[in-house]
Amino acid sequence: MGERGKPEVYSIAAHRGFADALVAGLVPRYSEGGFGLARLTLLLPSRRAARNISEAFIRLMGSGDGSAGMLMPRMAVVGDLDLDEALGPLLDPLGSSAIPPAIDPMRRWFELADLVPQAMRALGRDAPPAPALLRLARDIGATMDRLIIEDVAPERLWEPEVLRAMEELSEHWKDGTKLFFTVQTLWRERLKELDSVDAATRRNLLFREAAQRWKAKPPQTPIVAAGVTSSAPELARLLRVVAELPKGAVLLPDLDLSMRDEVWTELGNASAPRDEGDPFFGTDDAVTHPQFHLKLLLNRMGIARGEVQSWHRKGEAAAPPARSHAVSSLFLPPEASKTWIDLPPEKRKLSGIRLMQCDTPEHEAQSIALLIREAIEEPEKRVALVTPDRGLASRVVQHLRRWNITADDTAGRPLTQTPAGRLFLLLVEVMAERAAPVPLMALLGHPLVKRGEERRDWLRNVRRMELNLRGAREAPGLDPLAAKAEKAQILEWWSDAAKTLLALLDIDGDASLTALLDRLIAVGEALCGEGLWAREDGRALANFVEELRLNSEASPLLVEPEHLPQILSDAMDGIAIRPPYGGHPRVSIYGLLESRMSRAELVICGGLTEGSWPATPAVDSLLAPAVLRALGVPGADFRIGLSAHDLVGAMGAPEVVLSHAARSLDGPAIPSRFVLRIKALLGEKLLENHRESRIPELARAIDSIAPIPAAEQPKPMPSAEQRNVRISVTALDRLRSDPYQFYASSILGLKELEALDAEPSPAWQGTLAHEILEDFHNGHGSLEELMEMHLAAMHAHPMARALWRPRLAKALEWVAQQIEQTPNRRAEIIERWGEITVRGAKIFGKADRIDLLDGGTMAVIDYKTGTPPTGSQVEAGYALQLGTLGLMAEQGAFGNERGQVTAFEYWSLGKKDDDFGYITSPVKAPANRSRILPEEFLPLTSEHLNEALDKWILGDAPFTARENPDAPVYATYDQLMRLEEWLGREQATREKPGSAP
Repeated sequence: MGERGKPEVYSIAAHRGFADALVAGLVPRYSEGGFGLARLTLLLPSRRAARNISEAFIRLMGSGDGSAGMLMPRMAVVGDLDLDEALGPLLDPLGSSAIPPAIDPMRRWFELADLVPQAMRALGRDAPPAPALLRLARDIGATMDRLIIEDVAPERLWEPEVLRAMEELSEHWKDGTKLFFTVQTLWRERLKELDSVDAATRRNLLFREAAQRWKAKPPQTPIVAAGVTSSAPELARLLRVVAELPKGAVLLPDLDLSMRDEVWTELGNASAPRDEGDPFFGTDDAVTHPQFHLKLLLNRMGIARGEVQSWHRKGEAAAPPARSHAVSSLFLPPEASKTWIDLPPEKRKLSGIRLMQCDTPEHEAQSIALLIREAIEEPEKRVALVTPDRGLASRVVQHLRRWNITADDTAGRPLTQTPAGRLFLLLVEVMAERAAPVPLMALLGHPLVKRGEERRDWLRNVRRMELNLRGAREAPGLDPLAAKAEKAQILEWWSDAAKTLLALLDIDGDASLTALLDRLIAVGEALCGEGLWAREDGRALANFVEELRLNSEASPLLVEPEHLPQILSDAMDGIAIRPPYGGHPRVSIYGLLESRMSRAELVICGGLTEGSWPATPAVDSLLAPAVLRALGVPGADFRIGLSAHDLVGAMGAPEVVLSHAARSLDGPAIPSRFVLRIKALLGEKLLENHRESRIPELARAIDSIAPIPAAEQPKPMPSAEQRNVRISVTALDRLRSDPYQFYASSILGLKELEALDAEPSPAWQGTLAHEILEDFHNGHGSLEELMEMHLAAMHAHPMARALWRPRLAKALEWVAQQIEQTPNRRAEIIERWGEITVRGAKIFGKADRIDLLDGGTMAVIDYKTGTPPTGSQVEAGYALQLGTLGLMAEQGAFGNERGQVTAFEYWSLGKKDDDFGYITSPVKAPANRSRILPEEFLPLTSEHLNEALDKWILGDAPFTARENPDAPVYATYDQLMRLEEWLGREQATREKPGSAP
């Protein structure tokens, strides 16, 4: 491919399609004799790139342009650090013993976590808890690798230019730099003891050794580096050697050879880190340019852009050459982009590129799925979705299932989002939260648990247990749950399950990570058997857990169980689970890294919003941007340039759709700066020709249905037999205020299920207070003793006890004081049920307390843990409970002597005027402004009661939903009555001018 000493460097323009164009040029050069290609070695950046090149060879062989059965070249991976890939055997042979072995990344993580506390003590600082410590160790390791790759020694942190950059930094950054340097110093000593090096260091040494070996003795077989864009110094030097080999060449993806020299200069100097007096960056805008990292690579290779030749072959999915020229104009740096004003329309036109704006991420996913569905109708047409937004990719996958199209996201899913990974984290959450209801039920009902013939019975018992666990959380641990299982009549099943789960909770204090993992593994296998490790996510989980166990065994790090979920989820999030086999042969979904060197006839670039593509730059947590700049290390904005280059590569396809949503899940979204550039380049007139509006309209219509008639206000009409039900005194309030609630609760018998791990409800608080007061009035102990006894009997969670106990104690103390201050009263009835019959309707209720007064009359007292009803609510008939209890008391319904009730009181345990406890009455008294005289209260109650009975129980009136919208009601049955579908319309009708009141 060239004479030795003359570098052979080529650029494959984006419109040609890198993989297909590469193969189209390699085959005629090396296929002679049938074995020529087999002697060729391709240096590729990643295994994904090797797969793309292999597919390109297969396409070419299948098209008839190549010889059938031709052997493909050897493909060696140089290791893509972004994909966490190791070097291939060509550059890292088994016999390379002169270079020390690389320490295992997981081992290094724990070693650094052990060194961080030492370093912090040396700096006079305290070590953080285990989760923060391990996260800090991971960040330190990432920063170390970053400097190693750039061939920057840690001692350079104290060079004059770096110190000058640090002068203006805050103490936070200075402390981070000192900590990093201290840990790095300790780590280098530790590496000597281990006789190992960092993986990045070994990578550099292997690159250096290969470059020296090939330079001294050039290989007899051709070597071609294709698609490698990393600007790491050692890799750049190796590429220079490959370019100078007699049978060597370097092929770069989309190096813009048509860019004017002055524009190329505007990208900055892009110097190697150690060039004196030559800054690494030109301007911040230059760093984000898609050509900047290629310029940096060429400079480190020592090759001028003029020495790079154009690769003239093209693939099957090539676009017109004008595309590359238009994209080049699109990404001009700021000063050069002023020439847009003078560009003629033909130079602005981005033929084959469409812009698609959608309303929401869901609308965008549906639109993209429609584009894919439409594209594959054309025979042999390939379509690829490229997006960094994993949520968007997963939604597109689900939408495609509508048409039985299986599409795999080659970027994969985090291990935490797979069935096996989620089950393992549920085990950890059960351990950390001491069998809290939500993670416990999620674990026991997980699809991997008890798969097989026993799963049906297992799930039946899980559902019974869940129903009994609803409500406020019990005390932590398994013991309080036995009473729930006994109530659900599944005690035997729960005893067996509890024995399995006991290993997760039988832990005293801190423990080693290895010991905790052993317990998790044992319980996971007891619940799931081998099914936990059976599929690809299970195998990845097994490898992760085993590696974690082995490397944490020698670490002195102790972990509290409650810290384990955060530690493991952080580590598992970085493990991607990719599908084991492909879906539809012509549909591909890629992340940005996976999309490199791929090609299709239609490429859809999705999620083009700021923060997604390009992603928000992640600033190094230890070294400030100014420090990295002084060291000559690419900063966070460097990634923007890489994502721009990924977009340039994708825009080389024959058809391109650039998609974004106007709103994100969090609110309004800003279109990507790349989209805004396209709109600015095209201008309003040309932009209309590039809008994709048809597909978004179809996506809006695809789920549209005929207008559904508006829901009517529910007015059920049960039969007379159905209306004949026992009525509680509390239900009477609902009967008058919202008849539908009475119908749903008392006639249909529908009860609201509390949530798992719910906040202590008013019912929970009221039950507790009433039980304590009942025992207190019956002389079973002091209020303090009874409160502790009942709290213990309820197995209340310590948090609920801590929050509720002080206010309960204050309220009960107030009750005791009120009783002492009224010696002329005697509690005759305490928490007793009673029943009366009114015109054939049975009414029952429970009297909290009935006192006998000096004059022989009675006082009815109702304890409230919340706010008592107001006088106006009582007068309107929306609070009949107290009056009905009075009617029952006068008839002796509670086993008391018949008599007259003259006092009606609500004793609230709530807070008023900074004190707990107060008394109100619905009848007129000096302390309130009620318009109801005491002697009129029971007749008024009887009138409201009979009116309700006549209308709904003995009559045939419909149980109308929210018949009295202004009455105080519960929202329990709002969804059942479809409240939001009709209440707004009813209100609007009532408020129309001239409408009936």
